[in-house]
Amino acid sequence: MALRARRRRGRLLLIYAGLAPFVVAAVFPIFWMAITAFKEEADFYRMDLVPFWFHSAPTLKNFRILFTHSYFPVWFVNTMLLSICLVTITLLTAVPAAYALSRLRLPGGHNLGIAMFMTYLVPPIILFLPLARVVGSLGLFDSWWALVLVYPTFTIPFCTWLLTGFFKTLPKEIEEAAWVDGCGLVGGVLRVVLPLARPGLAITAIFSFTLAMQDSLYAVVYVAPRDQTTVTVGVATALIRGDVYYWGALMAAGLIVGLPVAILYNLFLDHFIRGLTATGAN
Repeated sequence: MALRARRRRGRLLLIYAGLAPFVVAAVFPIFWMAITAFKEEADFYRMDLVPFWFHSAPTLKNFRILFTHSYFPVWFVNTMLLSICLVTITLLTAVPAAYALSRLRLPGGHNLGIAMFMTYLVPPIILFLPLARVVGSLGLFDSWWALVLVYPTFTIPFCTWLLTGFFKTLPKEIEEAAWVDGCGLVGGVLRVVLPLARPGLAITAIFSFTLAMQDSLYAVVYVAPRDQTTVTVGVATALIRGDVYYWGALMAAGLIVGLPVAILYNLFLDHFIRGLTATGAN
């Protein structure tokens, strides 16, 4: 028993030793961001001291600069509203489309699903000019509503393809039993299919939310006013001026914006993994 316990401890040590470099690579950027966000400006450039800790007292000056000398609160609200709108539109569109492709015997349904996924692979740099015509004709230039219109053109095809594969993994007998119990098609989907499809829905929501948080190309092209832009563009344009970088405020913005995404991923991590494995298995 003692020999078996020693072998088990040795095996665990090897596993942890192999994982340690990856943990450091994942955690170090967050650690560096947090340290820099609370540092005094003079502390950034002291090359004679170890840069991984504070050599002056921590300060909230960088956060004050962010909230009082920029439109960061407005950018953050714009980004959150955009993310909520995008997730809602994507789910309301992709769920029925994916269910129809996976359950209904549509002529050419399989090829249609592949074609929808292929549209997601078209580089955004090619699409922003024709989409600009649409945005301009609707009078949405210089408003974050232009992004509400444009972003679903990327999230809906990919999420429809993703959810189609996930719905195919669910046994049809569950829906048929619901129909026998008196549920109609819509009732069966709402009461039986969607609760079972929570991992796939979580992937769809996280993907849409992340796209709204990180995209910069379309936000730069379609939205110019500072009070209408998103965090990604606003922080880069306001806190980087030529060769002058406001590192403390930049890291503070990254910390504030990154926390909701990190919390979201941790809350839905189990659903995220189950959804990916189920879709991949299909």
